[in-house]
Amino acid sequence: MPLPDCFAPPAAEALPLIAVDPARFPAWRAAQPSFVQAWLDAHGYRGDPGTALTLPGPDGRPGGAVFGVADPQDPMAVGALPALLPPLAYRLVPDAPVAVPADRALLGWGLGAYRFTRYLKTSRPVARLAVDAAAHPEAVALLAASVEVRDLVNTPTEHLGPDELEAAVRALGEAHGAEVEAIRGMDLLARGFPAIHAVGRASHRAPRLLALQHGDPSLPHLAIVGKGVCFDTGGLDVKPADGMRNMKKDMGGAAHAIALARLVLERRLPVRLTLLVPAVENALGPDAYRPGEVIATRAGLSVEIDNTDAEGRVILCDAITYAAEQKPALLMDFATLTGAARIALGPDLPALFANEDGLAADYLAAGTAERDPLWRMPLWRPYLSYLKSPIADLANSGASRMAGCVTAALYLERFVPDGQPWTHVDVYSWNDADRPGRPAGGEAQGLRAAWGFLKARFGA
Repeated sequence: MPLPDCFAPPAAEALPLIAVDPARFPAWRAAQPSFVQAWLDAHGYRGDPGTALTLPGPDGRPGGAVFGVADPQDPMAVGALPALLPPLAYRLVPDAPVAVPADRALLGWGLGAYRFTRYLKTSRPVARLAVDAAAHPEAVALLAASVEVRDLVNTPTEHLGPDELEAAVRALGEAHGAEVEAIRGMDLLARGFPAIHAVGRASHRAPRLLALQHGDPSLPHLAIVGKGVCFDTGGLDVKPADGMRNMKKDMGGAAHAIALARLVLERRLPVRLTLLVPAVENALGPDAYRPGEVIATRAGLSVEIDNTDAEGRVILCDAITYAAEQKPALLMDFATLTGAARIALGPDLPALFANEDGLAADYLAAGTAERDPLWRMPLWRPYLSYLKSPIADLANSGASRMAGCVTAALYLERFVPDGQPWTHVDVYSWNDADRPGRPAGGEAQGLRAAWGFLKARFGA
């Protein structure tokens, strides 16, 4: 990936960029020239986290900048700087009071400078960070993967339907010599994916299962599944307007799965990879699946449709079944699955479910190390009673509004065979408002955690 224009070459002339914290700031201030001390005092600057101040040079021009840091390992420590500082080039001072690792700074700077410009161009320049990208290939890859998630989620549905999601998977496959197959339309029924077909059959854009395969069969097998609902009207249980407004993001799970697969391939993780994306549009129409229908699934379980707006779990169950048939060493899925997860944990904490305590502990540890947190939620199996159906093996939803993200995960777990290591992440994939390093719109959440988890499990 070519670096975006918020970066400057390492040899570029650049102003010093100094990281401090409130504890170390007084000693640093005392070592500065008197005119810099006077400038700092005039602005009441104290090195508080999230703040920055341009420093004067002896000639009256900018001589550098200082910024406050709480956690130097957090990429977002520099996330606000591209917009806060004058649009000049800067270089991190290696012997500053606080040492911000260059790879974390590269990632945070790129995320902070990100803007989605497909439709609305911006001429506002941002500050640039002088950095040796070649020395930090993993940070560059993580930045590219995170930007890919943001771009995919931000793109409106007329330009990112099942066809375009298929094109993204095919482009990834072509770039890395992987096999890619798309099972579309009525072929889903012939090939044993009736639940995916049921959800997507009302759209003028055919539903499909996208499957990418790559790697030596002798390597451990990793299966990644992502929910690809390119737009969710709610179906016949139609969403209210405010609930439908941002449903272009309902393929956020697929965006995370594709980006994680890209990291696996580009960073050559020693695994055999399977990427599965059920790509549909949950549309209104005369052929829309209806409340009260009983649909078949690949696993042979019958599902009564209690609510057509609980469609993500319906398409995922066929994809998870297919992945599990291949007996992978690890099965992971990502989905913008429930509003209940957001009620429980808010927009920033993806809900993590795992059927093994060790898996959950390792995943959470990776999130902590990468400053990309998740929160484990329980697979509390007594709540399966909320999904009972009088006429089918289970329902896709129920009358109770209790524990919505838990019951959704329990639904998926019904399609995971005993003994199959499995993780499920219920992710928002969105920033509701601009924050430092996190512009409003699509967002990669838990992606760095997932990558760190995979590296620890399978080896870099």
